[in-house]
Amino acid sequence: MHDNKQQRISLIFIALFFLIAVGTSGYMVLEGMDLLDALYMTIITISTVGYREVAELNVAGRVFTMGIILCGLGLVAYAFTNFFSFLLEGEFKNILRRRRMEQKINNLKDHFILCGAGQTGQSVMERFQKSRAPFVVIEKDEEKVEELIEQGISALHGDATVEETLDKVNINESKGLIACLSSDADNVLTVLTARGMKPDLHIVSRAIDKNAHSKILKAGANNTISPNELGGTRMASLLLRPVVVSFLDIITHVDDVVLDLEEVSLCKRSDLLGKTLAEARIPERTGLIVLAVKKRDDEKLRLNPGPQERLEEGDKMLVLGMEEQVDKLRKISCEPDA
Repeated sequence: MHDNKQQRISLIFIALFFLIAVGTSGYMVLEGMDLLDALYMTIITISTVGYREVAELNVAGRVFTMGIILCGLGLVAYAFTNFFSFLLEGEFKNILRRRRMEQKINNLKDHFILCGAGQTGQSVMERFQKSRAPFVVIEKDEEKVEELIEQGISALHGDATVEETLDKVNINESKGLIACLSSDADNVLTVLTARGMKPDLHIVSRAIDKNAHSKILKAGANNTISPNELGGTRMASLLLRPVVVSFLDIITHVDDVVLDLEEVSLCKRSDLLGKTLAEARIPERTGLIVLAVKKRDDEKLRLNPGPQERLEEGDKMLVLGMEEQVDKLRKISCEPDA
């Protein structure tokens, strides 16, 4: 709808330019005027300001002038009506806001790309916002895009399966992509396109049909998730293993306090480098529980690491605790003498 109004206004100005060109040419042919006099006559005729004519008009010139006046009055009136409607309805403000949003998206680096703003996408956005992770949303529904922009969320109206759209959200500067579109076919195509544009991109995709996992993985996704399967598994677990589920709920929700499982990396400037977990005293300094350590050159997690586990640059720690505690560890892990 917004694009249609912009196109209509653009067509009005094109028609106005065309009328000026026709009027100028007409006066040059019918009255033998030079370019400047002919343009002058056209402008004062369209605007109906009533300035004097540059020369006495013959019969053909007068008839031509009447035609220019009638066309000009109608076109100018229609142009002003649409232009003021455009301003009063906030379209101009929306265009400026979208332009600022496009500029913000162009400057994104080390961000995540979310394809699809449906129910699954909304949950992903909430998690990204909670973790304060930079991200941008690609959505086909323009009304949803406007709602997201009003909420301050970086969003782009477009088709995530198209290279041009992914290029607009700086896919080459991104850290990862989530494909949670409404069909497996669209998710497969999005994964294929994204993998072709950035071979080392980490891609997670939604799988709707139970047979779609293998297809999406072959297309290039690193991981696939089925919300329906996860929901069904949890519902069954609530009946079959209620104690286990209750325990999982307890370690992630304590009364009104939410505990997070987070991944924290060690930077080269950290004062934790070279220290053992016992020497690092992470639980004492932050209140976090270190559940696992992933060494830089090892694909496997070392669960329940011992106090003699030595920390090195590039290692990642899986910790459990509150958001502010995780933030404290991230500061310690990347700054000396924190």
